[in-house]
Amino acid sequence: MNKDLKLTWNLESVFPGGSASAEFDTFLHSLEQDLKSLQGEIKAAKAPASPKETESFDGFIEALQGTIARLSEASAFVSCLQAQNQQDKKAVQLGGRLATLRALISGIMTDFDHILRSTDDETFAQWIGRDQVRQLAFVLSESRDQAREMMSPDMESLALDLAIDGYHGWSSMYDTIVSHIQIPFEENGETVSLSAGQAANKLDSPDKETRESMFVKWEQAWSDKADFCGDTLNHLGGFRLKLYGRRGWEEVLKEPLEINRMSRETLDAMWNVIQDNKQMLLQYMERKAKLLGQDRLSWVDVEAPISKSSGTISYQEAAETIVEQFRKFSPRMADFAEMAFDKSWIEAEDRPGKRPGGFCTSLKLSKETRIFMTFSGTASNVSTLAHELGHGYHQHLMNELPILNQRYAMNVAETASTFAEMIVSDAMVKSAADEQEQLALLEDKIQRSVAFYMNIHARFLFETRFYEKRKSGLLSVQELNTLMEEAQKEAYCDALSSYHPHFWASKLHFYITGVPFYNFPYTFGYMFSTGIYARALQEGAGFADKYDALLRDTGVMTVEELAKKHLNADLTGRDFWQSAADLTAEDVKQFLAMTDHLV
Repeated sequence: MNKDLKLTWNLESVFPGGSASAEFDTFLHSLEQDLKSLQGEIKAAKAPASPKETESFDGFIEALQGTIARLSEASAFVSCLQAQNQQDKKAVQLGGRLATLRALISGIMTDFDHILRSTDDETFAQWIGRDQVRQLAFVLSESRDQAREMMSPDMESLALDLAIDGYHGWSSMYDTIVSHIQIPFEENGETVSLSAGQAANKLDSPDKETRESMFVKWEQAWSDKADFCGDTLNHLGGFRLKLYGRRGWEEVLKEPLEINRMSRETLDAMWNVIQDNKQMLLQYMERKAKLLGQDRLSWVDVEAPISKSSGTISYQEAAETIVEQFRKFSPRMADFAEMAFDKSWIEAEDRPGKRPGGFCTSLKLSKETRIFMTFSGTASNVSTLAHELGHGYHQHLMNELPILNQRYAMNVAETASTFAEMIVSDAMVKSAADEQEQLALLEDKIQRSVAFYMNIHARFLFETRFYEKRKSGLLSVQELNTLMEEAQKEAYCDALSSYHPHFWASKLHFYITGVPFYNFPYTFGYMFSTGIYARALQEGAGFADKYDALLRDTGVMTVEELAKKHLNADLTGRDFWQSAADLTAEDVKQFLAMTDHLV
């Protein structure tokens, strides 16, 4: 690994010139023309009436996959431009142009899906049995089944067109709102203006006064923007509900469950086990409150460290730690991470103007990834970095598969990332230099369990209830605040002394249109990966090959099929989920034992 890693990513190797790239403009123009050609081809096509006629679609399927890869490349590039500089107005314009292209390819897919659903069963069965398309049988069958529950192709295409400036337009409004968030903060004797991403990092400060004063400013900043956020969320919800109504869908969870290729039985089984195991986390929170000298934790205490860190971790140290721990599980995973660091695929610099949060995006044409985050030297940052590299490794394993088979859902994507994070955090706890460091790392690990068991649960409860109430009309800011606080109280078992009523306004995930209910897949990924990690601990070194095989199948199976094939587990029952919860319980027991003498 290089000994002088850069904290900024390399986008020039993708398209030189950033948002003003002439090469990228030419790329988009060519993609536009090819999409229109593909659109004309599929609109003129008819459902095959015999197995022989299915051969005429071979070229179309190949061209479709090629354009999907190119559009993915363009979308990933622009998302990177927008994230690295929120003031890049040209990048915002490019985002609008890409929204049009995504709607175009969605329309093409809608027309193709209509052909799939119009093909008689016998012809279709022979179609997907042909050598040229056999490996696409799962995704083609899935598309055919889902198409049968949609509106007519013309109506679906109209909805997609209207969504560009409606549905997706409201989603992009969040980016505009958050780019105007500026929060004053006194640092080294002078007042500086922090972006939302920088301010969010201060909420986790080990200094109680810092995080509490920042939380007051944070709430006020989002309160000032709440009317804009409320309008945005209401219109996003309204569009989605109207579309569902037109399709004859009564259950708001129908689409997110289908996207995540999982059943309601699996979702309910997971939440039931989590609810039954929250008591152990309440014991942890009670102990943590005592260690902080409080009766109960406040909202900003939940993720705060129990002691001030003795120092920060350099980016170089973080990279070396991650690669070292990955290598103990899988040399292939370590080699991928080392490549990502050495080739500057990661944007980690702590500077103003960046978008808050972190992500990993795939450049499917280049067969590369790019990772975005803000690294400030904390153990949590190291975990985030490992998390995003886990996403990258998942895609890396799928690069040679057909593009249509690379479309895995968010819940299994979060499985790969959380598994990678778990490898690093568990190793850091076990190899800590002293008891104080071990305790700090263990507590950081448990905090993530709290997030997935409670914070994400609150988001799920809020969004479920929001959509139910939105059916009756617009919700006021106060109603949204009340819904949010009630959900938080329920999810945290009313264990906190204060809550975050404007969380609905500040959290990007509520405004993402690509994935409705951008919450429960996180908890699924955490619990599923924890169960997999428990299996890895049992089976030892040979499990790495099984793990890779499981990840490669994530685009061609339901989660229930995936667990059955690779783990021989039933996700609709309790046993697998309980095995995951048991690992969390072990962490809590260790924490309570280590802190018993401190209270």
